Amino acid sequence: MGSPVSAAEDSLLRHRSFVAFWLARTCSSFGFQMFSVAVSWQIYALTHSAMALGMIGLMQFLPSVLLALPAGHLADQLDRRRIVLLGQFIEWLALLGLVALTLMNWAGKIEIWGLVFLISVAKALEWPAITSMLPALVPPPILARAMAASSVGGQAAVIIGPTLGGFLYVAGPEVVYGVSALFYLFSIVLVSRLRYERPPQARLPMNLPNLFAGVRFIRDRKDVLGVISLDLFAVLLGGATALLPIFAQDILHTGPWGLGILRGAPSVGALLVGVWLSRHKLEKNVGMIMFGSVAGFGVATLVFALSTQLWLSVIALAALGGFDMVSMVIRGALVQLDTPDEMRGRVNAVNAIFINTSNQLGEFESGLLAAWMGAVPAAAIGGIGTLIVVGVWMTIFPHLRKRQKLENETVT
Repeated sequence: MGSPVSAAEDSLLRHRSFVAFWLARTCSSFGFQMFSVAVSWQIYALTHSAMALGMIGLMQFLPSVLLALPAGHLADQLDRRRIVLLGQFIEWLALLGLVALTLMNWAGKIEIWGLVFLISVAKALEWPAITSMLPALVPPPILARAMAASSVGGQAAVIIGPTLGGFLYVAGPEVVYGVSALFYLFSIVLVSRLRYERPPQARLPMNLPNLFAGVRFIRDRKDVLGVISLDLFAVLLGGATALLPIFAQDILHTGPWGLGILRGAPSVGALLVGVWLSRHKLEKNVGMIMFGSVAGFGVATLVFALSTQLWLSVIALAALGGFDMVSMVIRGALVQLDTPDEMRGRVNAVNAIFINTSNQLGEFESGLLAAWMGAVPAAAIGGIGTLIVVGVWMTIFPHLRKRQKLENETVT
């Protein structure tokens, strides 16, 4: 159980390393969101090919899955802050490369794909290390609030970053890449200055048993297995947002402006709930709150599926984003607090594989069902399936259902 936190420690703003960490992650998120918009526009302007756009997704997906376990091993063995700095420095150099290639009119699809792949490799290297740093920056009782605050920065970047990138793209893609590089430079400076101390770790060889140690740890810890697998199946079934263009055009009879509102609604809901969670502690019944939030996600998906009014669909999507934020913060805090520091990199790497894979497969599953039976039944099945998963998981993980606090509890 965590020790009581003093009034001074209870304020996130009093933890300077966390503030630097939050600003760094927010800056890099803004930079990445702006880069993502610009690179998609530039590739399509050069090729007018949907396949060329799809290749961007493939260049981002492959490193995130293939390099996750080695990156997790490195995060547990080496200085995590230096790994983050190395990853962000590579991303910064790649963005400068995009600026230079675009200015010199040398930016073809092969060159752009190559630099996107390089950025994706760096992000895959960076991810387990940066997610494993947060528990060391704040006391355990306020970790959930810190995670919510970190998510708020990310959601703000998702909402504002693409819009800002779109406006700047009028002046040319090189301008967007340059501003993105500036955001990454701010992040690098902030990470280099934050105080993060960790005792030296015993060196372990990068062999299969050590690479898969995170998988074994998750399998043996029922609460960790429960929250990660719940996320996996809920995301697999709740991929209705992949069908937004169909709903906007064929069901809600709105144009691009309506689609933009629909796309932004989940992030707005998540942002509002994240702000609240960053200021309030979850002190009891966290297991039931988590299951209730995932069930709320399923209900919101069902309402969205059945709605024929734009206003109701926007509300449903905002609620969906809000419920997802609650469950995400609880799941993330439980995994971090139940995992010893020497295992966090590998466990976070496995979690990242599940998240990336389930997001991609969830969109594929929704698209496949929509092709077979239509968008409305596909989204409705996803919502109902999520509710069924919640019921099953509450039955097979009773300790998780009864869990009161985020801090590690002894299984009885």
